[in-house]
Amino acid sequence: MNRTVKFSRSILFFLLFLLDKSFSTVSLVLTNTTPGDSAPKENPFTAKAYVIRYWNKHITNNHPKPPFLLSKASPLSAVDSAFFTKLAAHNHLSSHLSSFCSAANLFCLFDFDSTTPIDPNKQDNKDANFAFYTNKQFSNYVRSRLGGADTFKNYSGSVNFATGSFTRYSRSSTAHKEGFATYANDGNVANSNFTSYASGATGGSGEFQTYMSLVNVPDLRFTSYDSDGNNHKLSFSSYVDDTNSGNEGFTSYGKNGNDVPVEFSSYGDSSNVIGSSFSGYGELGNAGNDSFKAYSSNSNNPNNNFKSYGVGGNSGVDSFSSYRDGANSGSDKFQSYGKNSNSGKTNFLNYGKSFNEGIDFFREYGKGSTSEVIGFKVYGLNSTFKEYDQKGVTFAQYTSSENSSMDESTKVSGNSVNRWVEQGKFFRESMLKEGIIMKMPDIRDKMPKRSFLPRTIMSNLPFSTTRLGEIKQIFNARDNTAMERMISNTVEECEREPSRGETKQCVGSVEDMIDFAVAVLGHNVVVRTTENVNGSNQNVMIGKVRGINGGEVTKSVSCHQSLYPYLLYYCHSVPKVRVYVADILDVESKVKINHGIAICHVDTSAWSPGHGAFVALGSGPGLIEVCHWIFENDMTWAVAD
Repeated sequence: MNRTVKFSRSILFFLLFLLDKSFSTVSLVLTNTTPGDSAPKENPFTAKAYVIRYWNKHITNNHPKPPFLLSKASPLSAVDSAFFTKLAAHNHLSSHLSSFCSAANLFCLFDFDSTTPIDPNKQDNKDANFAFYTNKQFSNYVRSRLGGADTFKNYSGSVNFATGSFTRYSRSSTAHKEGFATYANDGNVANSNFTSYASGATGGSGEFQTYMSLVNVPDLRFTSYDSDGNNHKLSFSSYVDDTNSGNEGFTSYGKNGNDVPVEFSSYGDSSNVIGSSFSGYGELGNAGNDSFKAYSSNSNNPNNNFKSYGVGGNSGVDSFSSYRDGANSGSDKFQSYGKNSNSGKTNFLNYGKSFNEGIDFFREYGKGSTSEVIGFKVYGLNSTFKEYDQKGVTFAQYTSSENSSMDESTKVSGNSVNRWVEQGKFFRESMLKEGIIMKMPDIRDKMPKRSFLPRTIMSNLPFSTTRLGEIKQIFNARDNTAMERMISNTVEECEREPSRGETKQCVGSVEDMIDFAVAVLGHNVVVRTTENVNGSNQNVMIGKVRGINGGEVTKSVSCHQSLYPYLLYYCHSVPKVRVYVADILDVESKVKINHGIAICHVDTSAWSPGHGAFVALGSGPGLIEVCHWIFENDMTWAVAD
């Protein structure tokens, strides 16, 4: 019986293969071509051909079908689609993950253990310059090295997924210097593992300069970094600046270290939703000296967690200067910070002066310490102190929570514009007039290139926070990795309760997107996107402008990409918008360089007071309309006019 079933399946796949090949040249009018058209006909068994048939069935107008959307259909052949659908239905897709990701054009992150390591036994003790290297492993590298310097410059720059493992790097070295300059910049996902780095090192230094800036999802782990070290100085300068949704973990960093100075200067500057975790940092250290200067400044909603930081330390000095200055919201948790330490000193100078107030939690801070000196000078708003050791604590120019309400005139003046909101990202409707010169933000799509899945496969894949374990198993997303966080964050955002008046749905196929748009707007719909990326990051002139639906308030569905293994869009409809199409001109020549789509939200009353639009433009919820461009590969649907 089993042989018969297997034989039948083989026949099925063989017939699909023949059909897949033979129909590629058959002249069937299944697309929007005519019998006399000389253009090649679409293979009727491709995902793109199916989408065209689905479009014709559900959308009633004769507007041209959008090439930018059709191009995102799955590249899988009929045979591959049937094969992977069967695997998905029986929960066996993970066993063929590599071939699935490759054939379906997905974004998958695999273990890089097979990446060629640098052999520490072949070192010639010469200084190394790792320029233009990509994705290498440095295990036990420069172990017990005396003097010298290694430079990591332009390392893994502008790659989609940058990874590096620096396990036991510079272990037991003496006076050895490491320089990480322009490391993994301008990438999409960057992952680095510094485990037992510089363990037992004496003297020397490690400098992280312009490290992982402009990265979409940085994932950094510093476990037992610089432990048992002696005066091995570390400097984090311009570290993870201008990044988005990243995470850094410093676990047992500098443990048992002696006189280890660490400087965090311009850390996470202008980043969006950055998170840092300092667990067991500087534990049992002697004379540690940490300086957090301009840390998380001008960033959006930074979250830092200091747990058991400096526990049991002796004569440690921590300085928080201009920490989270000019940031939007954010929160810091100091749990058991400096607990049972001796003769420690912590200064909070100009700390937490956020544009919109954040929240700080101090629990068991300095508890059980001896001769601890803690100073709060020009400290920000809204803090919670629990089980706080009040001995040796001074508060100078501390702004209490009772006075935390910001004057409305300050909020609406528009003078306090944070740098984390890119200039031109939000603008007023009055800017959409012919002849106006305005700054165009960077509208380039910085997401990894992916395709939709066929609905037959996608419908067999779990997509729920209750089934995150299954999703991680399918896509080989191990715990506490960039892949795991990427999946979790996206699924959670898709399941978030809609805001007031919002209708939302995450879609992983063109058919699902059509269904959602039709359900909200009806069958007579048109989808539009900005034509290209010309004008990004420069001043442009607005040319001819046309309002959809005569410029009247209308309904629309906007779809924005989400970071997920397959192409996934967050589609939503919000009330009271106006949609515009506008020619975009070069300022000097007045030549048309782009055709932009802009959407203006007339009703902003349900928006958060800390929304980037209000930070950039001034004002607050419900007081102004807010407009923005539709970025590359995002789109908006509206009723045809």
